[in-house]
Amino acid sequence: MASPASTEALLTTHEVAALLRVHPKHVYRLLKRGLPARRAGGKWLFPRDEVLRWAERAPGAASASSPAPAPESAPPAPLLAANGDLAVEALLSECSAQGHPLVGFVLADRTRALALVESGQVLAAGWHGTLPAQHRRLTRLHLVHREVGLVAPPGRAPPVLERLPRARLASRPPTAGVRHHLDEALRGVGLEPEAVHRRATLLASHRDVACAVARGEADVGLASRAWASRLGLSFRALGHEDYGLVIPTERLGEPTVVGLCETAQGAAYRRSLRGIPGYEPGDTGHLQLLAARAAGASSASTQRKSSP
Repeated sequence: MASPASTEALLTTHEVAALLRVHPKHVYRLLKRGLPARRAGGKWLFPRDEVLRWAERAPGAASASSPAPAPESAPPAPLLAANGDLAVEALLSECSAQGHPLVGFVLADRTRALALVESGQVLAAGWHGTLPAQHRRLTRLHLVHREVGLVAPPGRAPPVLERLPRARLASRPPTAGVRHHLDEALRGVGLEPEAVHRRATLLASHRDVACAVARGEADVGLASRAWASRLGLSFRALGHEDYGLVIPTERLGEPTVVGLCETAQGAAYRRSLRGIPGYEPGDTGHLQLLAARAAGASSASTQRKSSP
């Protein structure tokens, strides 16, 4: 960048935000009010001296000598980030059928999905297990109690755990919550999960794992019973877990979120879940506030809930 004393000094969006003492998102709002800028290589660049002159004369505009306005946060896009679980697929399909606002889908494991919610890029994230120790104020929408385990080609039982090091394993990355079921089972028979996964193919979703096994690209995979049933695969259970969505609490009143919640609480959605092997609706549609506190005290437990 040129010297700040130069009339040709050009600032990036973050630099002009620091100069005017505003949030970077507010810079784009100022552009609509006439903030001087140039488009170069797909980016906005701001002439420093012109920005300062504009800030001095623009009515109500933030300047380097004026207090910064409170940061404004744009609402997240109507997107749901999850790992392709059939419960999510059914939820979005039923939500659309009932005429609620449309919600798009982003494929992401639970760690990435939560990060997208935390950064305000998506409205909701698929989640199972306990939340990290530090997280923003969230509400959990329970969808289903699901069974997860090992899948194998039709007519062939999944191999015993001791044989996994010699099998072509399709698994999930460490950031996927379902991995802990397999990792704990491997430790239980004296195997190191890292060693077993060194030769495994790590895939993005239960669907991808099940499809890899169905195509003969893997001997065994880690996935839900629901996906095993969808593709006619053999299945051996490793565990059960509650699965649902986490949503920023301040977004609960938005029409898109209301539509998701009403759909999850409806009879039609419950009926669709009962028709999928490996799913138990139970408390489907139940909303639970998760305070920003340590994960050990979080109410998002993996323990099985009793049905009302």
